[in-house]
Amino acid sequence: MDSIDKVLGELPLTPYITAEDVTFAVKAVTVDAAEQWPDGPRCRNDRAPHPCRLHRWGRRILDQRGLTDRQIHALIAEQEAPQR
Repeated sequence: MDSIDKVLGELPLTPYITAEDVTFAVKAVTVDAAEQWPDGPRCRNDRAPHPCRLHRWGRRILDQRGLTDRQIHALIAEQEAPQR
């Protein structure tokens, strides 16, 4: 855990997970994906140690919504697919 994570803690979850929350969570998991660096995996977006706070928040939202890893990967692939 990064030192800023120790100070700020985890991002809070909303009491009810909406479709909009799922959309934001998929975006967070996609944008804050891991990249390999010499000192280990880092967040592609902010270079924090992976998983960063936003990535963890996104995964918690998706987990709380009851999505499986397969469903999450499908949503991420859909997000990353080129728009027509």
